Amino acid sequence: MPVLLKKLSQQQKEVFSPEFAEYKPPVYHAIRHFDQLGHKVGKGKRNMVKHIVVDGLHLNIKFFKVPNVLNKFIYRFFRKSKAQRSYEYTLYLLARDIGTPPPVAYIEYKGPLLLGKSYYVSIHVKEDLTFRTLIDQPDYPGREEILRQFTRFTHRLQQERIRFLDHSPGNTLIKKQGDGKYAFYLVDLNRMKLNARMGFEDRMKNFARLSATEDMLRIMSDEYAGISGLDQEKVFRSMQYHTVEHHQRRLHQKKINKQLGKYKD
Repeated sequence: MPVLLKKLSQQQKEVFSPEFAEYKPPVYHAIRHFDQLGHKVGKGKRNMVKHIVVDGLHLNIKFFKVPNVLNKFIYRFFRKSKAQRSYEYTLYLLARDIGTPPPVAYIEYKGPLLLGKSYYVSIHVKEDLTFRTLIDQPDYPGREEILRQFTRFTHRLQQERIRFLDHSPGNTLIKKQGDGKYAFYLVDLNRMKLNARMGFEDRMKNFARLSATEDMLRIMSDEYAGISGLDQEKVFRSMQYHTVEHHQRRLHQKKINKQLGKYKD
């Protein structure tokens, strides 16, 4: 009887891309054995991503941390889950020929009143580097050209009125295409604003979370000015201001979190 009640009380929502519908059984197997299979991708402090191979298909499966009770209720009835937003934003980007790993599915488990576990599944893209590589390795081959192409990629996002709120060093995968060309793939998509109105400062602030060094900002501001017709020094000063402000805000938040941690102890 308890098992029957549990089945009745929990609903499962699944949406699979038609291209990958035949992979439902192995995908569900991977989710059921998520803790045991594959290997972790990234740090995964709040949510966890694992690279799991099923039937020859290389997948990234993202498990979203179960929210607190209030957010469980809100996500159950009033807001789309992070898994659903990830799936739908991916389709939105691909429809505009903007690089992101192809979606496979999203799966949610819901009770009568609360959202439970949720997963987003996409094809694993093996990158050659990320934006963080260009920060950590100032002598990386082709660094300046990659930065210039990345700037054009970001400018195109803005022209499409897409504001990627997690535009941070690890969230753009970069693949070499040959002949000095690079392809960019956005990941971690559940925080985006579509049809966003962005003035000049909003566009410059969009670069802040990248934590780019001054020499990188010089290159990116030069490229951005060239394609937008704006004054290069104005672009650089604004990029630099927002980057420094974001860095200081992060340090301040870490200090507060540390103090709160001491208080809790």
